[in-house]
Amino acid sequence: MGRLIYALNVTLDGFVEGLDHSLAWTSIDDELHAWFNDRARTLDASLYGRGLYETMTAYWPTAESDPAATETMREFARIWNATPRIVFSTTLTSVRAGSRLVRGDVATILGAVRDEFPGDLEIGGATLAASFIERDLIDIYQLVIHPVILGSGTRYFPDLVSSLPLRLTESHRFGSGVVFLGYERVRDGPAGGSD
Repeated sequence: MGRLIYALNVTLDGFVEGLDHSLAWTSIDDELHAWFNDRARTLDASLYGRGLYETMTAYWPTAESDPAATETMREFARIWNATPRIVFSTTLTSVRAGSRLVRGDVATILGAVRDEFPGDLEIGGATLAASFIERDLIDIYQLVIHPVILGSGTRYFPDLVSSLPLRLTESHRFGSGVVFLGYERVRDGPAGGSD
């Protein structure tokens, strides 16, 4: 069975967007975009919350025809458009082609999605991810940390009643100063895990 991966751009102080929902603080150059492309190529499907889904569909379905887009951005558009999307929303009534709208218990829906897509799945959107984190359903946490402090906004992690032990599995520093940290959920031992 594939892994459920939660990956987002995040500020040094742990926010994925400002109070105004702006992402203007991100520093996504071709090096970082190529890294996102390599990751996206490995996914069987993406799970989206309404907010991030609307942000992504505002640009990526037609990005290949944008004269300002770099070749790396056009490549991401092709990958993104070819990847099936499962959209969790109680307010949307329809979604674009290549996307499926779902409602209900996240664990039940995840089970059905895993039956259909046995490889790696990515979850996008902090609000949706919070529902999965609270149920301890995330296998991999990937933080793309930008060198900026927002002070407030939407947090990458929700408040939890108990800790979730993690193990660092990957790290990378980009030329822009962005740092990637990848962690896996430790499930093979007592609190704190085992090596």
